[in-house]
Amino acid sequence: MHIHFIAIGGSAMHNLAIALKNKGFVVSGSDDEIFEPSLTRLKQHDLLPKQQGWHPENLHKGIDAVILGMHARAENPELLKARELGLRIYSYPEYLYEQTKNKTRVVIGGSHGKTTTTSMVMHVLKYHNFDFDYMVGANIEGFDTMVGLNNTSKLAVFEGDEYLSSPIDLRPKFLHYKPNIALITGIAWDHINVFPTFEGYVEQFKLFAQSIEPGGSLVWFGGDGLLKNIAAQLGSKTKSYAYSALKSTLQGRQTFVETPNGQVEVGVFGEHNLQNMAGAKQVCELLGIGAEAFFEAIASFNGSSRRLELIAENEHTSVYYDFAHSPSKLKATTEAVKSQFPDRELIAIMELHTFSSLKKEFLPQYNACMSAANRAFVYFNPQTIAHKKLEMISADEVKNAFGGGVEVFTDADQLFDLIGKINLTDVTLLIMTSGNFSGKDIKIIAKSLMG
Repeated sequence: MHIHFIAIGGSAMHNLAIALKNKGFVVSGSDDEIFEPSLTRLKQHDLLPKQQGWHPENLHKGIDAVILGMHARAENPELLKARELGLRIYSYPEYLYEQTKNKTRVVIGGSHGKTTTTSMVMHVLKYHNFDFDYMVGANIEGFDTMVGLNNTSKLAVFEGDEYLSSPIDLRPKFLHYKPNIALITGIAWDHINVFPTFEGYVEQFKLFAQSIEPGGSLVWFGGDGLLKNIAAQLGSKTKSYAYSALKSTLQGRQTFVETPNGQVEVGVFGEHNLQNMAGAKQVCELLGIGAEAFFEAIASFNGSSRRLELIAENEHTSVYYDFAHSPSKLKATTEAVKSQFPDRELIAIMELHTFSSLKKEFLPQYNACMSAANRAFVYFNPQTIAHKKLEMISADEVKNAFGGGVEVFTDADQLFDLIGKINLTDVTLLIMTSGNFSGKDIKIIAKSLMG
């Protein structure tokens, strides 16, 4: 099989390309810009395009399938050539389904926590030597890639994203997977650029639940009224399992969860992570892993990349790095860190970077979302707003939207210069972004702050 990727440099795309090459496929690809870590990883696997840009001559009748990434546009010259040749064109979620349609599929969705919950399920399965395919949106300890496919497994675990599938397929990615077991962590409005109304956004999760295969199961967070309504509308062909956060105690800096066999120390903290763990536990039980075996495995789970990742610390200071960018994620993450370090001052920094977060009409959704922090900073780059062709916002508009005396910066150098002058003794520093503060190496900055 020869598979050609249009926009091979994407996070999910390059991981799928590597997975297919590892499976024995012939893989080629193209892109007009490829950044780290995709560039190095593609080079390591001899998949880096020889030249950047779009080259219609890459397409020919000998290609069995084309996988189209979101970075490409509908008028992409390689896409036009593929259509002219009558080649089969897939989005990457479509192709993941194609590779796993004869397997039991577990799909984990939700506006927040889906990466962590997927990572937890994968960790437990690997611990107990299950053979499974997977796709997850972060680097996880013990897994070389974010996508894994093989010919022997009978199980697939996918993180289910509600964003669009490709430039020519405007359905949410998770609607392609047709899960046997689906989990939804919760619903909080996001992706305003493609779901301009909250009702339209919620509808996608309803469709996702309805896409569960007959006889399948929906696992859902019982504290979400929207999910309660969605679950109630499912027919008898779908089993329904609600969950709530695991009970826990905090002893010093360590979190212990209550289990039928006593307390077990775990490597993650915060109410939202205890919800994620409860959902992962229910999924694993449906896959035949009992409570005792689950807790034995989850005790060694330390999180996934940029999900409350501890990146620097000394005796008096800890620095955490998190992907949080939407209002619900900011609120959950800041509250989790404050609860974990109640005797320390919490300084929280976040970057407005996504399309939704930079939309003027969406800004009020951020009101009080960082109120758990003792001092809060918000950064945005006006050039990013211009690049996304959005209406310009001002620092005062951001400050008023967040409330609570947040400090707003549009210059990343000025922001981190100020942070460097603050006495960080008895402080927890939380840095949250889906970007990189206009090119900053956050891990190097964090280590420099430790002195």
